[in-house]
Amino acid sequence: MECNPSSSSSSRFDRSTIEKNRRIQMKALFSKLHSLVPHESSSRDVTSLPDQLQEAANYIKNLQIKLEKMKEEKDNLKRIKKLEIEHDKKSKTSSLMVGHQRTPKIDVREIGSSLEAILITGADFQFLFSETISVIHEEGFDVVNASFSIINDIVVHTIHAQAGETYASENGVSRIIEKLNKIVYGS
Repeated sequence: MECNPSSSSSSRFDRSTIEKNRRIQMKALFSKLHSLVPHESSSRDVTSLPDQLQEAANYIKNLQIKLEKMKEEKDNLKRIKKLEIEHDKKSKTSSLMVGHQRTPKIDVREIGSSLEAILITGADFQFLFSETISVIHEEGFDVVNASFSIINDIVVHTIHAQAGETYASENGVSRIIEKLNKIVYGS
């Protein structure tokens, strides 16, 4: 059996071409990965490839940990919201029986490109706060500050919002007032 010299050099050439293409592809993939990872060191510091790969791996692990914490927080908030809804239903039922349920009130003022909403409720109407925030946000305002004070059975919520990029100025605030009145007063 004779070995064909042209066949041997051809297969060697093929292997080197394949290896060269593989290295080019790996370099492109690494470059893409490197561009996605935020860098803590200054641009003048040159780090080795293994260090850069370790930095990327650490970054991904940190993102996974943050994601897990966010999922836990989301689950906790869902549980709390569910408990609040159940509590609100129970307290509304008992309040209606006793007849001392406090009627909520809302006042909305437009100040230039800002909005101030003051919601006064009893402890039984905490859900109105989140609905008020939702309406304000749906109409294109960004909530800048929201606070509340509790005095005896009265809860005073104050919401400050700024017109956002999606705010349509025609009928914007009057539409917010109309929606909030429907939610608060049912009219």
